[in-house]
Amino acid sequence: MKKISKRLKGAKNLLLKDSYSLEESIPVLKQTATAKFVESVEAHLALNIDTKYSDQQLRTTIILPKGSGKQIKIAVLVPDIEEKDRIIEEGATLVGSDDLIAEISKGNLDFDLLLTTPEMMPRLTKLGKFLGPRGLMPSTKTGTVTTDIFASLAEFKAGKVECRADKTGVVHILCGTSKFSEEDLLENVTAVFNSVKQSRPSGVKGKYFNSFKLCTTMGPAVNIDLTNLV
Repeated sequence: MKKISKRLKGAKNLLLKDSYSLEESIPVLKQTATAKFVESVEAHLALNIDTKYSDQQLRTTIILPKGSGKQIKIAVLVPDIEEKDRIIEEGATLVGSDDLIAEISKGNLDFDLLLTTPEMMPRLTKLGKFLGPRGLMPSTKTGTVTTDIFASLAEFKAGKVECRADKTGVVHILCGTSKFSEEDLLENVTAVFNSVKQSRPSGVKGKYFNSFKLCTTMGPAVNIDLTNLV
């Protein structure tokens, strides 16, 4: 049996109820962030969906009003790199064309997000085995295939995040960090929940949400009462 640390035991002892309203959960969540580093805050939403069916898949983007608190590495794949310097200045980590495709084909994926243009997508087909399993394959649904690289780059740098359900129907999404104020965290978490709610797949029948939990990187899950949210 895995041993629970004294720190985690102490954090769990802060959970005095089985579930909390969204407003009540935020101060409790911040109290559970007792690690010696700035912890990320994540939302975990278990949905009543079966992702093997095309009409029950969830993949969209959410703009976090207060940003994610994370500096993400963005790679940009374009037909030519005449504007490479400007794209780098706007916040991209990597910019390339055939050279970037070659690096990806070698398994070099030192980035968190890949932006590209529609004309480059056919050339990415052969890279699906590298990008797909890591959730890095660009898509028009998530805004990572775009005709305006600069506008999309600005949005993702400002806090636009991809939201997708895994094969078990659970959404895991970054909402900020433990250093955020209670007000900023609540605004981000509310935006996440509302976006997932509004993106309900057409094939879902009956109940949509199974559970909604918040947690920090090293803290226990705080269960959210869905009664007044759905």
